[in-house]
Amino acid sequence: MSSTDETKTFIPLNIAVLTISDTRSLADDKSGTTLADRLTAAGHKLAAREIVTDDVEAIRAVIRRWIADEGVDAVITTGGTGFTGRDVTPEAVEPLFEKRMDGFSIAFHMLSHAKIGASTIQSRATAGVAGATFIFCLPGSPGACRDGWDGILAAQLDYRTRPCNFVEIMPRLDEHLRRPKAKGASA
Repeated sequence: MSSTDETKTFIPLNIAVLTISDTRSLADDKSGTTLADRLTAAGHKLAAREIVTDDVEAIRAVIRRWIADEGVDAVITTGGTGFTGRDVTPEAVEPLFEKRMDGFSIAFHMLSHAKIGASTIQSRATAGVAGATFIFCLPGSPGACRDGWDGILAAQLDYRTRPCNFVEIMPRLDEHLRRPKAKGASA
């Protein structure tokens, strides 16, 4: 079981929230608001917030922009993880992952199953890392966003969480991009 090490200092992250929906606007985006409110209440900074339609290229364009932005540490999406014809978030985002985070989906489904039973199988929640940016894709309901934040992300995006958390490994996420010089090579 995880715990919080109160001797450590909280490190606020810059987190972007992307709502994926053909029908939502900022005025009625309850899921995006749920995530924005929870992450700021935890002490993090809302780096950006946007809404984009259920379109693979539109989703990828925003995610790629945020991956390239050094001011964004993590991205949380909401919506488009179901099975209808317009639900394309995993198809849009997963090809951008350098590393998949299979444990996120498992943990999310465990939490969700406790609340909604077998209906959890209707979600394709997913997560991964791209360009040293964490990306988490949650379903579009406010309840799923609460469950994902409260049950997983709040702790994993808190440097004080023991035994381990995502914040402590952030400086090492781009190690594969840094090539060591060969022995004897000059500067």
